[in-house]
Amino acid sequence: MSSVPRPHDLLWLRDGNALAAISESWVSQFWHPGLPVVVRRDRSQTGLIPVGVRGERREQRAAGWVNAADIVRVVTPEMLAARAQLLASPFTGYAPVGAAIALSEHDWPWRWGITGSTGYALATQQPTLHAASDLDLVIRAPEPLARDALQRWQAQTDTLACRVDTQIETPSGAFALSEWLREGRALVKTVTGPILTASPWSRELQ
Repeated sequence: MSSVPRPHDLLWLRDGNALAAISESWVSQFWHPGLPVVVRRDRSQTGLIPVGVRGERREQRAAGWVNAADIVRVVTPEMLAARAQLLASPFTGYAPVGAAIALSEHDWPWRWGITGSTGYALATQQPTLHAASDLDLVIRAPEPLARDALQRWQAQTDTLACRVDTQIETPSGAFALSEWLREGRALVKTVTGPILTASPWSRELQ
């Protein structure tokens, strides 16, 4: 594995024993190596990646750690937002996928990707979408982005056929774009906990 997985990346693991340390009974009954886990935000541990596991029901979510050596495949949110990938999806009739296709028609000045249930459906072909599903997005922003450009993005997403939630991923953590544009400050989710700030790219948060 050439790089460390980032929050929201989907990981496929080598075998069923990779999640043996998770105690929730439904995990061993439902999860298998054909299904990915998602990287979550947590303090790093040497050689271990913090992950979350999705179950069949919305309330079935479990947190755990996996060995980097057990990862055999990584799919990033950006890969799922590739226009060819979206157009080939069996879920193009669902509003979130249609909304993502509409966004992919524009040349945005940053890399963006699809997370949440829509990303999981695109990556696995599992029918996790329904009529009221939201579209969860992430914009990777290692450097500060222009506010007016982000306002144009937000204005575009506000016209789409489903609710869209955009998270901005900085070196320190992630924050909700709508909150930052509305309030001038945002709650940045960091590995040590949430921090309310008007300067989400501040080096003091790292």
